[in-house]
Amino acid sequence: MRPSEQAVVCVPARDEEVCLPRLLRSLAAQDGIAADVRLRVLIVANNCTDGTVAAVRAMQASDIAPTLAIRVVEAHLSGAEAHVGTARRMALDAGAAWLEADGCPDGILLTTDADARVPRGWLAANLRALEGAEIVGGRLVIDPEDAIDPALADLHARIERYWASVRRIEDALDPPPHDPAPRHGDHTGASLALRAALYRSVGGLPALPRGEDNALVARVREAGGRLRHCPDVSVMVSDRAAGRAQGGMATEMVRRAATARAGLPYRLPAPRHWETVIARRAALRRTWLGLEGTARHAALAAFGLTAADLAAIDPDACVNDIAFVERASPLCEAADGPAPEMDLDDALAGFDAILRPSAAA
Repeated sequence: MRPSEQAVVCVPARDEEVCLPRLLRSLAAQDGIAADVRLRVLIVANNCTDGTVAAVRAMQASDIAPTLAIRVVEAHLSGAEAHVGTARRMALDAGAAWLEADGCPDGILLTTDADARVPRGWLAANLRALEGAEIVGGRLVIDPEDAIDPALADLHARIERYWASVRRIEDALDPPPHDPAPRHGDHTGASLALRAALYRSVGGLPALPRGEDNALVARVREAGGRLRHCPDVSVMVSDRAAGRAQGGMATEMVRRAATARAGLPYRLPAPRHWETVIARRAALRRTWLGLEGTARHAALAAFGLTAADLAAIDPDACVNDIAFVERASPLCEAADGPAPEMDLDDALAGFDAILRPSAAA
């Protein structure tokens, strides 16, 4: 069985009659698939009031995408369940069931957004990256719907430089061997990939109204899974202001556009915050790897972890250092309180001051 025959792309969609066909055309053009090696695509049409389902049916009827095997699930969610987290979980659950029914219980689940589009090598790059990781995040490339304001483009670039600087500090203090540089820092619902068996073993995607993608990644890492930010995996994401997911990408695009238009400060955590967090993660990792039993527990108390914290983390039951650090670090960060923030340009200058000595060395 060829790799593409063991994969399914899972997509939540709400009122996406315009954008969803564009995504499907990009999936139909993936390298390595053909009419006899079709790629599964599972769409959950969530509370649609437009022609989303009709647009997909029209594509199927006209055979515009002969390289895809498409299934559409129409969902009518209400009350507290009417959000993208429920829809994405339904899509991933249905995708896993499809793979199992086809004799691929450990096949590959991929998820993206209905308003995204993917380059030809997206599927193949994800499959390669999964050979050395348990979950793969794709780099977000902003795909402007209109000509982009130069001030906004500059803001995008400075924000990317900020997060690249955070990764440079990580490389200096706590480099992940399974996620080497150069790497990006994105792992969102716009592009995630993992095996179906692992997805089921961690309890699936938490059906949260926002942040459901990061919550799934956290579950995988807390189970000891390696997260890969492969530079070969990327996805084009919309910069539209009218998003479908509460607190999603559109909310951030609105914030950035308003900031650039008005010349307002854009604030992010101070560089020293990241230096402290990453250095502590490295120290937690060394402690878990270097000590056992009562000596390990005694040393961990120095990080401010209480007996109740250690009982919740259960360090001796962690399968590896990844699982331990992903369970322990959030507790330490919560005790720190809110991260101090500063203006983006001041933060960039702060990163330069921190990283300059290591660059010189």
